[in-house]
Amino acid sequence: MPYFDAASSAPLHPVARQALLASLDEGWADPARLYREGRRAAMLLDAARETAAEAVGCRPDELVFTSSGTRAVHSAVEGVLSGRRRVGRHLVVSAVEHSSVLHAAEALEAAGGSFTEVPVDRYGTVDPSAYGRALRPDTALACLQSANHEVGSEQPVAEAAETCAAAGVPLLVDAAQSLGWGPVPGRWSLLAASAHKWGGPAGVGLLAVRKGVRFAAPGPADERESGRAAGFENIPAIVAAAASLRAVRAEAAAESVRLRALVDRVRAAVGTLVPDVEVVGDPVRRLPHLVTFSCLYVDGETLLHELDRAGFSVSSGSSCTSSTLTPSHVLKAMGVLTEGNIRVSLPAGTTGADVDRFLEVLPAVVAKVRDRLGAPAAAPSSPAPQASLIVDALGRRCPVPVIELAKVIGEVPVGGTVTVLADDEAARLDIPAWCAMRAQEYVGEEPAERGSAYVVRRLL
Repeated sequence: MPYFDAASSAPLHPVARQALLASLDEGWADPARLYREGRRAAMLLDAARETAAEAVGCRPDELVFTSSGTRAVHSAVEGVLSGRRRVGRHLVVSAVEHSSVLHAAEALEAAGGSFTEVPVDRYGTVDPSAYGRALRPDTALACLQSANHEVGSEQPVAEAAETCAAAGVPLLVDAAQSLGWGPVPGRWSLLAASAHKWGGPAGVGLLAVRKGVRFAAPGPADERESGRAAGFENIPAIVAAAASLRAVRAEAAAESVRLRALVDRVRAAVGTLVPDVEVVGDPVRRLPHLVTFSCLYVDGETLLHELDRAGFSVSSGSSCTSSTLTPSHVLKAMGVLTEGNIRVSLPAGTTGADVDRFLEVLPAVVAKVRDRLGAPAAAPSSPAPQASLIVDALGRRCPVPVIELAKVIGEVPVGGTVTVLADDEAARLDIPAWCAMRAQEYVGEEPAERGSAYVVRRLL
């Protein structure tokens, strides 16, 4: 059964498994103790730190291990805000950062600080000049991911780092998705990552803090990990994480070329095989193993279940699959179609046969879901005398509001309008996206007694 969700968590690398089993017998003791077992554990920890630091591109004494990538991000944000509290309590983030960064920003705001969210283009990337304009005299820290976790687009980290350095603001890079593929370029100040993203064990993150960055470790003082990560180190997992990082880096050049070709195959084929699909993310400056696309008139949750039944494990940013019923903040910030979103992220070793089978299965699965939801097979084209129509989709989740719009757009003459009443958050994004895909005019959103009224003018 092909597993196509490596961006969430990559399968455990064979080297990680071997290192974990071997170090369980050697790395169980307290590395802070001076007796033989403690010294042996300390040697394993030091060796893992040196290996990880080499991969990151920092000094070993600049790197500590944490309990997760999220913990590394939170420690970085809290540590710099505390260390630079005399500068101010302002944070700069991109609109598509991982939720761990955005949650840290929201916590700062709740505590009396502030943050600026830098918008992105339709590829999901920031403009470095806009990033620079967001910096203020009271900015303590800026955050920018190296590559997006949902659409794969790479960010201009090196350019942003130069802008931040010129302003005297440290830059935290979330490298969770990219570190297994190579080092992060530029003069970044802090870097966070998570081992399970590159094939290491879960429960191990790393945090690098460059010398010269004012940093005050959050929480009560602890003698572990230079005081920056409290608690007893999980040495077997850390050793496995470092060993697997070195192993995946050794394979990265060849595997990158191979997986990029497979992803290019998906990007090129999916729009041909399945009608009404929007492939999102930068087509060139992107992670080699990840592609995301959204399908009109499809319930994302149902689509995931049907693909799972067909033998494929994929992910989605659709609100239909979210307990909050809100679209992915990444897709929302990009202004792209959110309904029926599928993220395919190929783990190392994925074969061309796996991808071919996925492309063979996908059209029938999408068609089945669309048929179940009553989606129109083709856009109706026979105009009726009514100059305007109102579609009541209140209380109905995506993709129903868009489906109902598509069913009636042909019932108004060219120049006529259809007003969709909807209270599903995804409609705010998906109706304009449908208009762009169908060459119709999105007039705008108007207030309504319940939900919102989305007005569309027929052009074709």
